[in-house]
Amino acid sequence: MEDPDGPGLWEVRDSEIHGSGVFAAGAIWNGERVIEYCGEKITKEESERRGDLHWARSLETGGGAVYLFTLNKKYDVDGAFPWNPARLINHSCDPNCEVHIVKGRIWVVALMDIEDGTELSFNYGFDAEDYESHPCRCGKARCVGYIVGEDYWPDMYKQIAKKEKAAKQKARK
Repeated sequence: MEDPDGPGLWEVRDSEIHGSGVFAAGAIWNGERVIEYCGEKITKEESERRGDLHWARSLETGGGAVYLFTLNKKYDVDGAFPWNPARLINHSCDPNCEVHIVKGRIWVVALMDIEDGTELSFNYGFDAEDYESHPCRCGKARCVGYIVGEDYWPDMYKQIAKKEKAAKQKARK
């Protein structure tokens, strides 16, 4: 499977992280646009509705949960379509790609030189609100155990410490 915007840059294969993944199909250079995250542009209200539906479906099937991507303050992109292979790029706590939004388009861009055959990943940037619902399987040395954006790691650690403290206090009683 190739992207017409980047022929030969990537391919979809089975992933050790989760289900399917997107892998470099040759050398990819730092700063290079790898693939566009495509989908339907929807309002935030519709995004909330679809997010709930996607989540419920994922609990039934064990498949991917939500493919909604924040575009701007008013709109999101629903990428839950087979014609959007970028939806298969897995999260990593130590990613080799990041996302750039350029003129209303969402691009996955290499953060470093990536060797042929390497699985592509980016940090999904989830907040810490429901961190326990999103376990991470990236296996990196920097893995924090949950799919949470690095900016939210301190909040998540505070929540974990608070829960551990409450559990210890409860055990003492």
